[in-house]
Amino acid sequence: MTRASSTISASPREKRALPPLLRLTEAAAARLARLYAGAEQGRLLRISVNTKGCSGHSYQLDWVEGPAEGDEVITEHGVTVLVDRKATLFLIGTVMDWREDPLEQGFVFRNPNEKGRCGCGESFIV
Repeated sequence: MTRASSTISASPREKRALPPLLRLTEAAAARLARLYAGAEQGRLLRISVNTKGCSGHSYQLDWVEGPAEGDEVITEHGVTVLVDRKATLFLIGTVMDWREDPLEQGFVFRNPNEKGRCGCGESFIV
């Protein structure tokens, strides 16, 4: 019995471009620029994701002297932030914004990877 051989020629797939790891809005960049020029002069904001809260993950913001080994360095609108290497898979495509309203102010994250948030807004699930 003779076995027929066949050759399948597949054209190589084009690689799909990934969205940026993290983008800053102009409002977030302006707030960071004010912080970098004032109380946090000489330091950088480092963003990481920790296991915490009822949904499993939370954003962690820390002021550091410089990047740790493996940190991603993001520069947009003239300001630089660091992203912990372990957080990159959680943050791909995220937009960091600064919001102020009469009751609160702070950095907020619009993360397309989030599948849900806890009721208090402290943590998220991917």
